[in-house]
Amino acid sequence: MLMNLFAKLNDLFPDTMPYKSNVPFIAVILLGVTLSSCIATKPYEKPDIATENLYPFEQVELDSTTLADMPWQQVFRDPRLRDLIEEALDHNLELQSAIQQIRIAEANFFEGRMSMLPNLSAGADVSYNEQSDNSVNFGEGLDNISIPASEQYAVSLSSSWELDVWGKLTSAKKASFAALLQTEATRRAVQTTLIANVASTYYRLLALDKQLEITRQTVENRRRDVETVRSLKESDMVTGVSLQQSIANRYAAEVTIPEIEQQITVQEHALSMLLGRAPGSIERTSLSEQHPIDSLATGIPAQLLRNRPDIIAAEYSFRNAFELTNNARAYFYPSFTLTARGGYQSLQTEDLFQPGSLFYNLAAGLTQPIFNRGQNRARLKRSKARQKQALLELRSTILDASSEVSNTLSAFQKAEQKLQLRQNQLEALEHAVEFSRELLQYGEANYTEVLTTQQQLLSAQISNINDRLQQLTAGVDLYRALGGGWEKPAENQRVQNESRE
Repeated sequence: MLMNLFAKLNDLFPDTMPYKSNVPFIAVILLGVTLSSCIATKPYEKPDIATENLYPFEQVELDSTTLADMPWQQVFRDPRLRDLIEEALDHNLELQSAIQQIRIAEANFFEGRMSMLPNLSAGADVSYNEQSDNSVNFGEGLDNISIPASEQYAVSLSSSWELDVWGKLTSAKKASFAALLQTEATRRAVQTTLIANVASTYYRLLALDKQLEITRQTVENRRRDVETVRSLKESDMVTGVSLQQSIANRYAAEVTIPEIEQQITVQEHALSMLLGRAPGSIERTSLSEQHPIDSLATGIPAQLLRNRPDIIAAEYSFRNAFELTNNARAYFYPSFTLTARGGYQSLQTEDLFQPGSLFYNLAAGLTQPIFNRGQNRARLKRSKARQKQALLELRSTILDASSEVSNTLSAFQKAEQKLQLRQNQLEALEHAVEFSRELLQYGEANYTEVLTTQQQLLSAQISNINDRLQQLTAGVDLYRALGGGWEKPAENQRVQNESRE
């Protein structure tokens, strides 16, 4: 390897150059500092994160199948909901802001990558110089001699290059690349959250529609009850108190209608904001047409690390901090710079581009920090602390993800149990309301019993809608908690490309 380096340097420098004999010495120096760059920087290694017991084993059966691998178009079957999600992905303002953050990170990475190259600039100079007669003494008898004015013209190219022998620039480039990947992962996290929010808000709208439908039907039933009780009072089978109770019972149900309508308006406006449009009505289907997710496959814990965008972003944040620590460590070592300048210089414009006007100079410099008021030491200390902080945030993000998966699984399973029990309650209450009305007509029961069973039935119907909503939203939350809702690019190829750069 060393002999190949000698040969390349010999080819670069012609035999007539005065420092031809120093080429082997230069090669040894360059090879030595290149090998010693390993001292300043360390190769990146993924943090060791324990994935055991991330999922409660009593809740799931662990296998390689995961709900997160399903495209969101297959998870959400309602065509109107799919259209709304598409609109949100195209126009949501928070998602658009996250995309612009990626553009900023791309520019930072481009800047870091280009810092590895030498800079090049062009210049043109014109100077006019006239000396004072009293500023120069030529000796006795030559006092009358004056210095004529002179003009000088020059065009030149200049370049400088900092050799990255300690990996300082490379570490900065790798840190900016990790920051770029972090912004991309953050954008995916925003997208998965957006899809989940659109679906959950849509389901809440459908649940409110169903509540409004049931409440209006209840009001209509209680209007008929009022007429029934009025007829019974005319037959002296009930008192006026029962009639007034029936009227109040009707208005007690009817007064909730404006409140439900207001909640519908609020949810429509919230969904409009997610879609990036002005507040307005939302076209939708009905709650009865919705189906909960038919898969609770969570996959293995290692897949959670691969699928969750926030975990991916946290890991890239740690990598960014790791590379910045390498960069801070390299500041303790000397910096090597090469500078060059060349062009044409002449006292007459007509001679400017003649061969005799050609000039050039080359220079090499080395700067070793000795006393920098503690800035290098403070920089390294900050970088190490941020690296540890990023590692702690990564572990915290993984624990939060595990907790979210466990909670949403439990919510989904409990909602299913409640729906089964609630159905039994509804059947019993419907029979109770029917029997109490019949008994009232025959004078075997008072209106208080009818009123009590009606109120219980309405409450159970509203609770049944909430149980249904909990089942649907728990499925949405589980899909998001597992990292579903974004297309997974070939991350391995990205890492390979980065390592080659």
